[in-house]
Parts: sequence; C-alpha cells; structure tokens
Amino acid sequence: MKNVPEMFASMVFTDEVMQERLPKPTYKAMKKAIDEGKRLDRDIADVVANAMKDWAVEKGATHFTHWFQPMTGITAEKHDSFLSPVGNDKVIMEFSGKELIQGEPDASSFPNGGLRATFEARGYTAWDPTSYAFIKDNTLCIPTAFCSYGGQALDKKTPLLRSMETLNKQALRILRLFGDTETKKVITTVGAEQEYFLIDKDVYKKRKDLIYCGRTLYGAKACKGQELDDHYFGTIKTRVLEFMADLDEELWKLGVTAKTEHNEVAPGQHELAPVFATTNLACDHNQITMEMMKKVAERHNLACLLHEKPFAGVNGSGKHNNWAMATDKGVNLLEPGDSPRENAQFLTFLVALIKGVDEYQDLMRCSVASAGNDHRLGAQEAPPAIMSVFVGDELEEILESIVSGSEYEGKDKELMKVGVHVLPRFFKDTTDRNRTSPFAFTGNKFEFRMLGSAVNIACPNFILNTIVAEELCQFADELEKADDFDAALSKMLKREIAAHKRIIFNGNNYSEEWVKEAEKRGLLNLKTAVDALSSYVAEKNITLFEKHRVLSKEEVYSRRDILLENYSNILNIEAMTMLDLAKRAILPAVSGYVKKLAETVIVKRQVSDAIDCKAEEAMVTKLSALSGSFCEKIATLEEIMVGAREFEEVTEVAAYYRDHVLPGMNELRAVADEMETMVDQSAWPFPTYGELLFSVL
Repeated sequence: MKNVPEMFASMVFTDEVMQERLPKPTYKAMKKAIDEGKRLDRDIADVVANAMKDWAVEKGATHFTHWFQPMTGITAEKHDSFLSPVGNDKVIMEFSGKELIQGEPDASSFPNGGLRATFEARGYTAWDPTSYAFIKDNTLCIPTAFCSYGGQALDKKTPLLRSMETLNKQALRILRLFGDTETKKVITTVGAEQEYFLIDKDVYKKRKDLIYCGRTLYGAKACKGQELDDHYFGTIKTRVLEFMADLDEELWKLGVTAKTEHNEVAPGQHELAPVFATTNLACDHNQITMEMMKKVAERHNLACLLHEKPFAGVNGSGKHNNWAMATDKGVNLLEPGDSPRENAQFLTFLVALIKGVDEYQDLMRCSVASAGNDHRLGAQEAPPAIMSVFVGDELEEILESIVSGSEYEGKDKELMKVGVHVLPRFFKDTTDRNRTSPFAFTGNKFEFRMLGSAVNIACPNFILNTIVAEELCQFADELEKADDFDAALSKMLKREIAAHKRIIFNGNNYSEEWVKEAEKRGLLNLKTAVDALSSYVAEKNITLFEKHRVLSKEEVYSRRDILLENYSNILNIEAMTMLDLAKRAILPAVSGYVKKLAETVIVKRQVSDAIDCKAEEAMVTKLSALSGSFCEKIATLEEIMVGAREFEEVTEVAAYYRDHVLPGMNELRAVADEMETMVDQSAWPFPTYGELLFSVL
C-alpha cells in the first residue's frame, strides 16, 4: 500500500518544508511576502535560495529553472545547473538569492504582440513566492512571472496576479461596509475540471494531422460513436486505470490535489478534477496536470489529446472553471449564509458578478476564444457563444421580488434588512446544474463552462477577477458616501438587478428560441474567436484594465494581436497539413484503389463478357468523379492560401482565414471523408475514426 499522505507534495518546497529548513526570522519574512505581497530583501532571498537548493539536491535535483507561462499557452523552461567551479578540478553546488528572484531568458522568440523591438530581445522572469517551487525531471522549478525588457507583461501569470490584488482591495472595501474589520485578505479560488482523450500511441503516430495539429483534419464517422452513452461513467478500462493511477501519483508528489476521475461521453474521453486551490496556484497546477498527462501517457504507449475537438462528430473536450471568493478566515463570499446580514452581503457580491458578466460579455467570450474552441462552443457538448448567467429558479424569484418590491413566496421566510423581503437560507441542492449554461451558480460558486480543454486558465480568471473588482469598486464608491447604508444598499441592489437581469437565463441555452430571445435582450453572440478577440481592444475594456492596473493599453493590444496571429497560424498549419495529406497520401491511395478496381473489370471480361462488372464500374465511376472534385478542391484551397498573403494587419488576416481558408478546408474534407467510406480499409492511408476512438483496449 502506498502512503499517499507521505507522498503528497513530497516534491514541493511547501510551507512545512520552509518552516523546517529556514531560520525563524527568514521564515517570518517569507510568510509576510506571501501573505501581504511584500518584497524580500536580498539577504533573506540568499538564505531561502540556499535552503531551497539543499532540499532540491537531497531530492536528486541537479538543475534549476524559472518556470513561466508565456503567451504560447504552454509553459517554458531554461535549465541551469547548480554547479559552480572551484579551482580547476572541483565544483560545488550553489544557488544565490539573485538567481532565485530574477532570471534573464532570451525573449526574442516568444509572442510579444509588438511590445519589444528586435534589438530588445532580453526578457526577465521574476519569482512568484505565492506559488511553491517544486521538483520535476530532477530540476528545481521556480514559478515566475515573465516580462519584456521594458517591463510589460509577456505572460499569462502577471495579469492574473495583478487581478487578484485588485479584487482583494475592492472586496475588502465591501466587507468593511458590512462591519467586517477582521478579514485581511480576499482570495479567489478555482477548481479546473480537465477533459482529455487517450488513444494508442502506435495509432497516433500514423496520423500526421494529430501530430501536427492536435486534431483530425480528415475522418469519416465511425459505425459507432457515443450514441449509446455507454462510455460515460462506465467501467474504466484496465489500461486507462493504470494510466490514471500513475498520473495521480505524479500529480500528488507535485502537490496537485487530483481527486475525481471518470470516463466522459465520447469513446476514449476522460476527465480529471482537483480540489479547489487559490487561483494562481490552481493555474500552475492545471499547467502541470496537462504536461503530466502527456508524459505519463507516453509511459503507457498512449497519446493524450488536449485539443478542444480532436474528432468531428463526437464530443470535444472542455475545462470547467469553478470559481469562488473566500476570506482569509475561510468564509465563502458566495455562500448565502443564515442571517439577514449575511444574506445581504451575499446578494451584494452576487449582483456584482451578474452586473460584471452583463457589462463585459465580450471580455468573458474573449477569455475562451481560440481556433480550437470554435469547433466546440454550441455544438451540443458545450455552451453556446452567447454569455448568460444561470442562478436557478429560486434565486431568480428572489431577485425578481427585490426589483418588484413584492413579497417572496418561498418557504421559511425571515426579514431581510435591506428594505426587501426574504432571502431564505439557500441550500446547495436547491440549485440545478444547468449543463447548457456558460456561467452557472452551483450553490456557493460559479462554474464557467465555456473554456476549451487546452486553454491556460489564467486568462479567463484574470478577466473574471478584474470585472468583479470593477463592479465592487463602483458599489463601494456609492455606498461609502451614503448616510443610511441599508437604504442605499437596498436602492442600489434593486437598480442593478433591474438593469442587468437580461443576462440571467435558466433555460436551455442550446435552443434556437434562446438565440432569438438573447438577440431581443441585446446580448452579444460572438460566434467565432475572430469576432470575440476583435472586441478585446474596445475602449471600455482598455479603461477597465488600466483603471485596475491589470493591463496597460499596449499590453491589451499586444494580447489581441498575439491571439489573432495564433488563430491564423493554427489555421495555416492545418490547411497546409490537409494539402500535404491530400496530395501525398489520399490521392495516391484513391488512384491506386481505382486502378485495382479497373484491373478487376479487365480481368473479369477477359474471362467472359457475361461476368457482371457493374459494382466495380460504378465504384470506379464514383471514385473517379470524387477524386476529380478532390483535385479541384485542392487547387481552390491552394489558391485561397495564396490570397492570405495580400493582408498584413492581424485582424484582416484572421478574418480572411475564418471566412475563406476554413470553409475551403471543410469542403476539401467533405470529399475526402466520402471517399474514405468507399475505399478498401487496407488501402486507406491512415487509421480511421473507428481505429482511433476504440484503440485503447
């Protein structure tokens, strides 16, 4: 039996390890830096660095790296050894406070969106002491932020840390108004449920589209898919279970609280869910989780697919972002509570969220926008591109009663001291988890369900933190001036609920009726990533980020440009891969099969004119026509690709890829997939959907 408590976080420089290995004054300074965001003196950093190095070396580490999250969406590392020469033939292991606090990786090849000139290649990594260092691959990994030579954020983590600070500041203002003088800090917490596919590695290696693009660019529907719902929560196959057990151990060693795992809807699809953690730690843990999924899969001769839609016609993979706010005293600010005063405080934070999502629908949609997620949103497996908030029937009735001033007809009524009628104690099980809602209240948290499986969760969370901070700031500005707090609160809540109730929807988000209703309500329907990302730089959004010092105007524009350029690059790679496979694999295979059929006809007729050749002739005729059409689609797509060169501005390029390249790809695929259903399986150049989806036995 494995000792899980002993194993857990064994490769992490935790608070317990720090307390054990650091002198008391150093430990106190370290804790203050973590809890209050204070900077560490160089002398303190030297002590911490030496203790961290000694611990890491004892665990087998020989190198260290500043582990950061550039705008590529994945993590980055540059390894340096602890080795330091002493004389000509000796070395010692050293690690200084300077090396701990700051690194200088070359930033020239990371996406920057115009934030640096060619001659300003240097970038800086800065230690984030709020996220524990850990050992991976015999290397001490130090979580860091990443900025340009000029100090602008070049990563996902920096704006997340900034947003956490501003939300803390504004939430504390609200709590003080409710008489809370003890809370020193408000944090956001996140639990990110991660979906993924597992397929056999040998089969994976035969699909260039999976290798280059992460998704299948060709593939006819298999005879069986997810129609029987027999995979969802079904018995986990032995090979997958062994992978999951191995993955759990690796994650537990790194302090990731992997807890729940099960089969998902599509064949070969699975999910892992952790326990909630502070948002920046949850972000680090999710990046670690995705990396470990791929590494552990390799050990089991499996390939882990994290693309949002690796297979057409079956469910894609998402990442449900469960978000909540809590105090350093452990109070969940989205828990309604028992008393009228707690009810009023809960309502204030709830209405701030509703108002924020309504006013910044475009930013919420931007936060999950990608080429991959466009294949998934609204496809009956994920929420649509229209933002809305689910609160449940009971809570919606309470909000309506506040607006109308009428008595709430619920059970167990009690007087609520904000000039309105009751908000009863709100049990978790009175809310229904609406699986079609993009942003659903689930008892004491909100589940943001639009995220794609490959996304770095820092982006949706820093945007969510910032818009909530803005609404709390507006509320505090108004209430701090009030002579009668209760009266002012009542008036404010009534006004804001009435103004923003259009964003609340508890029904079926998949229905056509909702699309029409949402349009009537004036809600945005940003169907593609290009539509969404273009709104990133709206004046109101730039004002929001600059006001709360989360992003500067140039940083906002850089992110818009990076994300749009990424969209175009992804489609360019996919289109080029399609053309390569079409010309060098599919066409030769179809031509060879047609030749074989034609030769069969010739041989039959040589034997006797009376032998029936209609089947072979029909197939030769049909496949010849399809291959002719296929050649035309290839030429058309190649011509379209040339047309992309006429544009330089990132928004125009991305729009061209969306409007022209993607439709050309879809037309080419449609012909190929039809031919696949007619060609002998042994002659088809790569594994089919049936082989891919059911490859893990």
